[in-house]
Amino acid sequence: MSLGHILSCTFTNKCPRCKAARVFENNNPYSFKNGLTMRKHCVSCGLKYEREVGYFYGSMYVSYGIQTLLVSVMYVLNIYWWKMDALYLVFWIIGSALAIFPLTFRWSRIIWIGMFTKYQPELKGHAWHDKQ
Repeated sequence: MSLGHILSCTFTNKCPRCKAARVFENNNPYSFKNGLTMRKHCVSCGLKYEREVGYFYGSMYVSYGIQTLLVSVMYVLNIYWWKMDALYLVFWIIGSALAIFPLTFRWSRIIWIGMFTKYQPELKGHAWHDKQ
């Protein structure tokens, strides 16, 4: 799995196996109705997203990495450009982390699925549908 493919699927909310259907029900992560609601299966290729109980615990490490990158970039920006007091910087970082949480939640899950799923475009449209 290439990094470019994983990132492409992550930013477009597409299944990493077929790249045809959305992983999350809504493309807007800030929607209060279903912004963070994830489908059980891909409606195009049938990939089961949560393969076992606790499968997405690993995506917390990806989310941690994304948030750590954010804090590091903000810290470096503060040293060379912003020059805020430490207390203001802490509040700014916490506010930013909370503001982008819906994005990092979604991105980390799609990246996690993509790390363990092979891209198979020939499966597009060959889904078995969950009857639940």
